[in-house]
Amino acid sequence: MKRIVTAALLALCATGAALAQGVIKIGEVNSYKVQPAFLEPYKKGMELAVEEINAAGGVNGKKLQLITRDDNGSPGDAVRAAEELVSREQVDVLAGGFLSNIGLALTDFAKQRKFFYLASEPLTDKIVWGNGNKYTFRLRPSTYMQSAMLVPEAAKLKKKRWAVVYPNYEYGQSAVSTFKALLKAAQPDVEFVAEQAPPLGRLDPGSVVQALADAKPDAIFNVLFGADLAKFVREGNTRGLFQGREVVSMLTGEPEYLDPLKDETPNGWIVTGYPWYGVQTPEHKSFFIAYHKKYNDYPRLGSVVGYSAIYSLAAGIKKAKSTETEKLVAAFRGLELMTPFGKTVFRPQDHQSTMGAYVGKTKNEGGKGTMVDYVYLDGAKFQPSDAEVKKLRPAD
Repeated sequence: MKRIVTAALLALCATGAALAQGVIKIGEVNSYKVQPAFLEPYKKGMELAVEEINAAGGVNGKKLQLITRDDNGSPGDAVRAAEELVSREQVDVLAGGFLSNIGLALTDFAKQRKFFYLASEPLTDKIVWGNGNKYTFRLRPSTYMQSAMLVPEAAKLKKKRWAVVYPNYEYGQSAVSTFKALLKAAQPDVEFVAEQAPPLGRLDPGSVVQALADAKPDAIFNVLFGADLAKFVREGNTRGLFQGREVVSMLTGEPEYLDPLKDETPNGWIVTGYPWYGVQTPEHKSFFIAYHKKYNDYPRLGSVVGYSAIYSLAAGIKKAKSTETEKLVAAFRGLELMTPFGKTVFRPQDHQSTMGAYVGKTKNEGGKGTMVDYVYLDGAKFQPSDAEVKKLRPAD
């Protein structure tokens, strides 16, 4: 009897091992509870991609399995979740991160553990430059790239006195630092006359708006997003902060942040964003139809990022013919794939993808925020030179 039980257990274990060998596990860590506006659509985008890829036969004959963990908006929790995914769940790759400080924590984890990590969303330049490492790649256009897209439009305004407002953590600091440097290079006589940097999620709109108004700037560069953005816009409208002033604003054209403004949407802000209703390329149409069919909803930018992140991993694993970290790193350097925004390449020199962004202006149309006069800018054209990147990034 004992032999029969032992044999049955061995057979069961063998079956389990065989099943495990037929699956590629993607471990994903993100701030789902803290940033639901972006991350709920993002997760839907990931799930759609997994479904499509598996329906087409998987990758290298294996199905994808997505395992997600919530980091509660805490770098420490993110690292603990990553460790649990790697050690207990035995995932093949890591992805995710939304807040830039969490992205940096996961970047360091990847370096210490020598484990492949695709930073799908966090924007700080440090992920691919100052804190960049062999094992980390990044999908979304960075703070440098988006600032570089906005600065030519800002310079055309020919405004001398600028104020800046941003959330006081890594993303906001990085975005403002780059914007200041690039605008100063494009317009040497520019002055930055006021700076407001409230803690993320703890904006006191009255004091911030009043401080900006007191400085009497000609133009404002805004990097606030989410609930902070909504409070800022409401108070700014109430106090007339935006009347007669130009505003350049990162991320505000993304439907996650533009839609909630509704009839409070300001007109004429120069923004980066995602006008999903007007993108008519074949690759975007295909994505839109599939997403709408599955969720009976329109995609947000998070949807595009989540979808593209999974397809990036699938393309890298297919090219590597393996999920071994070293082979994946080699495969991702120079990896090309098609996304809803067109062809994207992961640059070998800094592991940054060339995914671009739309730049346009906000318009309040019948109480709903939209983007108008927009154009898609290829991320490959908004990068520093290779020589500069070499100075900024430590050797792998």
